[in-house]
Amino acid sequence: MQLGTRWATGSAAPASVPAALRPAIAEVEGRGLVGHWTLTWLEGRAIAELDAGWEVVQTASGEVVARPFED
Repeated sequence: MQLGTRWATGSAAPASVPAALRPAIAEVEGRGLVGHWTLTWLEGRAIAELDAGWEVVQTASGEVVARPFED
């Protein structure tokens, strides 16, 4: 895993956040959730995790999925 960056909800995502993830991140923030995002990379794929319990992931096929954390 490669650590990326952190930013607060409601603020502009850093340039290092892939364009493919941005619409899903905006959708999650539109739910009224607040907190901080952490961008990491796993097997070359971006993962943005919101500490309020959501993640936005890019699958191996390139699909972007926003979902609550899995236990």
